[in-house]
Amino acid sequence: MTEPVLRVRGLTKKYPGVTALDQVDFDLRRGEVHVLFGENGAGKSTLISIVSGAQRPDGGTIEAGGRAVELSGVAAARALGISAVFQEFSLMPTMTVAENLVMGSEPGRFGFVDRRRIRRLARERLDEFGFRIAPDRLVETLSRAEQQMVEIAKAFRPELSVLILDEPTASLTDEEAERLFALVEEARGRGIGIIYITHRMAEIRRLADRVTVLRDGRLVTTVPGDTPDEQLINLMTGRVVEDLYPELPVPGTDVVLAARGLTTFDGSVRNASFELRAGEIVGFAGLMGSGKSAAARACFGLERVDSGTVTIAGQDLTGAKPAAVMKSGVVYLPSDRKQEGLFLERPLRETVTLPWLRRAPMSTGPLLRPGRERAVAGDMLRRMQLSPADPERPAASYSGGNQQKGLLGRALLGECTTYLLDEPTVGVDVGARVTIYERIVALARAGSAVLVVSSELPEILHLCHRVYVFSHGQITAELTGADINEEMILRHMMHWGEPAAKDIA
Repeated sequence: MTEPVLRVRGLTKKYPGVTALDQVDFDLRRGEVHVLFGENGAGKSTLISIVSGAQRPDGGTIEAGGRAVELSGVAAARALGISAVFQEFSLMPTMTVAENLVMGSEPGRFGFVDRRRIRRLARERLDEFGFRIAPDRLVETLSRAEQQMVEIAKAFRPELSVLILDEPTASLTDEEAERLFALVEEARGRGIGIIYITHRMAEIRRLADRVTVLRDGRLVTTVPGDTPDEQLINLMTGRVVEDLYPELPVPGTDVVLAARGLTTFDGSVRNASFELRAGEIVGFAGLMGSGKSAAARACFGLERVDSGTVTIAGQDLTGAKPAAVMKSGVVYLPSDRKQEGLFLERPLRETVTLPWLRRAPMSTGPLLRPGRERAVAGDMLRRMQLSPADPERPAASYSGGNQQKGLLGRALLGECTTYLLDEPTVGVDVGARVTIYERIVALARAGSAVLVVSSELPEILHLCHRVYVFSHGQITAELTGADINEEMILRHMMHWGEPAAKDIA
């Protein structure tokens, strides 16, 4: 058996009112990908925060390279060859990409920082990974996916022995994700141990040598990487796969939103025609960058429309502002909850209630009623099974799954007729997904039209009455019934020039 490059024994971490880790044992071998698997709040993030030096444990021991160590901080962990890429990036937004990549080990010349060498080193690092980012760009001008690439490049240091990746593909396109997988394989071949956190079963199947399952801060078990999906889900949640998706209601026939020949100004959507009906769940499937998200955003007024029409409840709202679209009964749930959805440092209550503050009972005329607002937010968060259902806690203090429940709760609070849900379960564990799926199906059962834009194929297969497949900005198929299967969807994803399987009259 390969000697562990990292081992923890009896690791314990307590916060006021909760034990985040309870006597957890874990080891990482050289040249393996070891997946940490569990629901949000299971202890995964706490474990990697401790072994990366970001937090101190309350109990237990850590061994690196076969000897006991105390990690006084991130710098101490890096000195031992341990680097982490967290979901919450550590980049300095007002500094350049190059400056971020060499931070803490800046090259000097005659007592001064050698900026020319910094740019050269940064360019070499980015080229090594195939990341097409200019070293002189300020980090604050980068997209989230580009920032993710910089974080990954920053983590790959020459002395690296342990690499920690926390949901690394959450912001990447499929092409960028493939490049990341190649880097992981390369690192494994160099003998680097990799701790990998993901909720995506396909990534586990592709990369994992072993999987450690955590639940409620405790170790459940460690199993081989080829353990079947159904068994992993059962270990994590106690549920079987069949229990994840509710039974779909009979769909309605009344069209509430229709797009005809929709083309966005930037060309991300071209000549797309689709419709949403009351009481129906429609899926938009496609690779990242295929146009599926842009089409939904264009309907809500977030993408500029170049040609075509968007009709909502019989009213032409092509190019209307989001406020006007919301007045027509449409609400949009963004795919990037941190950038577009949440007030991270403010109470979650404010995220949930802000669009609806003018409505009763939260307001009387021009006057806000804070007590009623708190009651409404608290009731909604309890209905969404938030844990804890405390509307005054900062949004940033909640796990990803609870944050997403809060955002969906905001959408539900509007009691709208049409819901545009863009990647509604991104970065969300199986347990939280069950709650979200139940709410989506309940909306359709109540007569609302629901659009689910998803990169998760199982969601499309099990949650939708109809599916539009996008590729290179165009709709290549409209699928219903038995045609909603993995083979058909993938075929139309990959052959973008095909006409729609069913034209819309």
